[in-house]
Amino acid sequence: MLADSPGGTPEVILIASGSELSLAVEAHGKLLAEGVRSRVVSMPSWEIFDRQAQEYRDSVLPPAVKARVAVEQASTFGWERYVGGSGHVIGMRTFGASAPLRALQEKFGFEPERVVAAAKELLGKQ
Repeated sequence: MLADSPGGTPEVILIASGSELSLAVEAHGKLLAEGVRSRVVSMPSWEIFDRQAQEYRDSVLPPAVKARVAVEQASTFGWERYVGGSGHVIGMRTFGASAPLRALQEKFGFEPERVVAAAKELLGKQ
């Protein structure tokens, strides 16, 4: 875990790796400010995470917490195993484009506000 909310089990889990972690951390701060308990999980390696004991994996991604948002600026392929059937993956579903990074992030929704909106939608707090 990279960041957790004080006061118990999170309502929503934000999962990211690499440069996407800053988006998740910023969204986490915004959610906490709105009274939403969130957790940020850094997932740099699916393979290493999957080799851990089930008890550890469940402590990081509690099965009871179904509201999960993964952020990946590359393909969304594979993230469904961590967000589950009721989670959401913010990622590329098409080929990219050429432009300055900030313009591309805005165009494709890689912004903290989009992560917050996805989390709140999953929680029914839109």
